[in-house]
Parts: sequence; structure tokens; C-alpha cells
Amino acid sequence: MKKAILATKVGMTQIFSEDGTVTPVTVLQAGPCVVTQVKTADNDGYSAVQVGFVDKRNKLVNKCLRGHFDKAGVSYKRYVRELKLDNAEEFKPGDEIKADSFAAGDKVDATATSKGKGFQGAIHRWGLHRGPMTHGSKYHRHAGSNGACSDPSRVFKGKHMAGHMGNRRITIQNLEVVRVDSDDNLILVKGSVPGPRKGLVTLKSAVKA
Repeated sequence: MKKAILATKVGMTQIFSEDGTVTPVTVLQAGPCVVTQVKTADNDGYSAVQVGFVDKRNKLVNKCLRGHFDKAGVSYKRYVRELKLDNAEEFKPGDEIKADSFAAGDKVDATATSKGKGFQGAIHRWGLHRGPMTHGSKYHRHAGSNGACSDPSRVFKGKHMAGHMGNRRITIQNLEVVRVDSDDNLILVKGSVPGPRKGLVTLKSAVKA
């Protein structure tokens, strides 16, 4: 069954199995997510649930969102996202989606915004090789030739050049859920997850599992 939940990244650690094997994991504070609206095929043309995550101070919420949350009867939330679930029409506003909807051994896709690195050169950004550093060379960390002059007389799209690095939406597929702590709503995922600590992460059932 297709499952999904919103989470914030706590950090990375490692856990030991009974045979002493060390597994690096990312700890995610998953939910509880509160259903704020239910989209149905009859009314909206598709089936999904809209959820809110992380409480937000009243004075930071505009009048439109206040009315939306008040209609659903839930507290004001910082993040509002839509999740397409197989059993979306079974939910109603005010229901909670918690970490225990996942179990150890599940395969998930993690989507988040990667850390922003600012403006970086081509060597740092793309891993290009540098030029010789001695013997009078004037070419050290430049990106090199951009293309031929007469034909095609332009730079191709996608050319590796200096520019804004990071701060992109990234999805890592087929991560394994190692452990679920339903009491504290924690999900431990094997390996790394994009983004900084406290960043928003969307966990969904793996599409290629």
C-alpha cells in the first residue's frame, strides 16, 4: 500500500545489530501529521490528503490560512503538503498520520532540499580537473574551453560551468527503514538523506521497490 509522511531531519548516528554489524542511519522526526483537507475524485478530480506539520505561532499565520485550519478544526501548522495515498478517502480532517504507519524493512523514497553552497567554481561544483600549477602555466582552476568558435558557434545547454551549487530538490530512492520508534515518532533510515538538520523531508513508499 502506498504510504507517505512528512518529517524533519534530526541528524545521523549509527546503530549496532545483534551480530555487531554497524549501520549508519539518519534519524527523522516523522509526524504526527494532521489531515487538514481530503481531496476526492468526485469533488477535485483526484484522490489525496492535505496534511499540516509542525505547529506555527498564531501571529505568523495569515487570515486565509487561519480560516482553512479553523474549518478543519486543527491547530495552525508551518508546513502544508498534499500526499497521494491509496486509502486517502478513508481519512477525515483532524486525523493523524504517525510514524507507526511505516515498519522496519520498508523501502522508501526521501525527498528534501539539499544544502545550499552558494556560487562555486567548476572544480568544486562539477569535479573538473585543474591545470598545471607550475612551469609558468597561467591555467589553474579555470573551467577550460566552452566550445568551438565557428561551428556550432554557441555553448551547449548543460555545459558544466561555475554557478549556484546546491539548494535543489533531491530524491534518494530505495532507502531502507531500519527502525521505527512509535512512542517518539522517530524513523531511522539507512544511509544519508538530503538537507540540513531540522529540514523538511517527505517520505513516500518506494516507486522502484
